[in-house]
Amino acid sequence: MAEHYRLIILGAGTAGLVAWKEASRHTDQLLLIDPGPLGTTCARVGCMPSKVLLQVAREFHTGRRLAERGLTRDTPPVPDGAAVMQYVRRLRDRFTRGPINLVEKLGERYIEGQPRFIAPDTLEVDGRQLSADTIIVATGTRPVAPEPWQALGERLITSDTIFDLETLPKRLAVVGLGAIGTELGQALAWLGVEVHAFGRDDRVAGLDDEPVNQTAFEALGQSMTLHTGHDVEVEATNSGVLLSFGEQQYEFDALLAAVGRRPNIEDLNLDALGLPLQDNGLPAIDPQRLRAGDTPVYFAGDVNGIRPLMHEAADEGRIAVYHALHPDTECLQRRTALGIVFTEPQIAQVGVGFDELPDDALIGEADFSDQGRALILAQDHGLLRVYADANGQLLGAQMAIPGAEHLAHELAWLIQQNLDVETALQLPYYHPVLEEGLRSALQGIRRQLNADRRHPDLPLCGEEDDPLAGAVAPPGPGDE
Repeated sequence: MAEHYRLIILGAGTAGLVAWKEASRHTDQLLLIDPGPLGTTCARVGCMPSKVLLQVAREFHTGRRLAERGLTRDTPPVPDGAAVMQYVRRLRDRFTRGPINLVEKLGERYIEGQPRFIAPDTLEVDGRQLSADTIIVATGTRPVAPEPWQALGERLITSDTIFDLETLPKRLAVVGLGAIGTELGQALAWLGVEVHAFGRDDRVAGLDDEPVNQTAFEALGQSMTLHTGHDVEVEATNSGVLLSFGEQQYEFDALLAAVGRRPNIEDLNLDALGLPLQDNGLPAIDPQRLRAGDTPVYFAGDVNGIRPLMHEAADEGRIAVYHALHPDTECLQRRTALGIVFTEPQIAQVGVGFDELPDDALIGEADFSDQGRALILAQDHGLLRVYADANGQLLGAQMAIPGAEHLAHELAWLIQQNLDVETALQLPYYHPVLEEGLRSALQGIRRQLNADRRHPDLPLCGEEDDPLAGAVAPPGPGDE
């Protein structure tokens, strides 16, 4: 006879652990199952160790830039590859300690093992049958590495293995120009590795706004050699990796595969759900409630492929529990979409994508090559493009600029609060700051609205106090 629970969660990553915390507010009839290793993808092999590597690399890069400007007497420091990787692992282990400890404290409510569905509401783990009112699948993803590349052995690197390198290779091929490939590729290039990055096309980090994409592409090309337009063919040699790209051949010490991730579902026996499975092996999933058909099974986090980012996985853990425990309630609204890549310049996308804009959308731009704060930071490159509808309602943005991690948040907050361009321009902007570039982009949209502006972009005390009521004012300060 199966052991029964109110809720079973499969996966101890971000989505699974957040789901556990949320569900524990409502019931203690919970069970968490994960085959290991523990530590969450973000903390163990994703966003956290990659940002440590990037930060160390950026500090070496800054030293070289000081020397290039003639501002130092000594030569810039040379990275010690082994020491760098030890440092990254030391911080990585610190980041993983918290989620590991959380799971270990669960005692009998955590099972280390590989679950397998035998019915929509029943699992089997190491001979034990476990049933539940609802089950949340939060098993995450893993890097894609094409089968022919497996012949490379230890010379094949993925985001799951790179942080365990004892030292750095001299020459590295990065295949894939998404967020993972561009971040890790640029970091290693700054650390003295000769990096060549390969992509089928010149789209970087998923950007679909061509002027922004071209800006990012050109900037990344200053630190690593970029190749686009062909598929790669890979062959193991006695000394390393032979990569064929079009009619060219290149030799490397190792290859970093950054061509995507696939859901960890092969051993779950999802056929037992009784639903048709798609090409990715998953059933159709309601993007709002995260439920698979009419089953009691919900898919949260990267495994569902809807918004595969850490903060989205956390939200999806909450959403899945909310609807699992309250299936007939109104759905929860998602936050404004936000994605950030920590290269230089930083790349970000907010809200509606460029390809999704209405035909009458308005676009405002800001070029950071001559922006005051960017010049001070010695990061005077980049382009910001902000989108609004025909009435000036903010919709989204794409950018490859310094400080994108901050400006993207500010724009996401404006969009989620349903603010329009006029209202956003009434907010304070200090000097000199990168946000002045955002103001320039917003002013570009306002000029396209052809609205009769009676006053500078400052909030009014009240209509009765406006001495310019009924008049059209000249442009305010900064309205170049």
